[in-house]
Amino acid sequence: MEPGFDMQRLLEQAQAVQQQLFAAQQELADAEVEGTSGGGLVKATMNGQGEITALVIDPKAIDGGDPAETAETVADLVIAAIRDAARAAAELQQNTMGPLAQGMPGLPGF
Repeated sequence: MEPGFDMQRLLEQAQAVQQQLFAAQQELADAEVEGTSGGGLVKATMNGQGEITALVIDPKAIDGGDPAETAETVADLVIAAIRDAARAAAELQQNTMGPLAQGMPGLPGF
């Protein structure tokens, strides 16, 4: 062990980081982000952990034209909205968890 190495302090720091990590994970689980496409015709809602919690398709997205073409268009809009929500969730995750990764104490000797 290095001279002046304080194992108790290191354990306290690790416990504090663990508590902050748990709080950040709970914050992400409780947070919601939204992605949209087609000028708002499709809206996808995700929690901060990237799980889809809601999907809303405006009836205007189903215009009554060719069913195959309409289905393809709606599918594309759903995918785009989910990708937009996933981007927002990833940004929220980075903003929430990133500072914790930067603040982790280094372990002497490693």
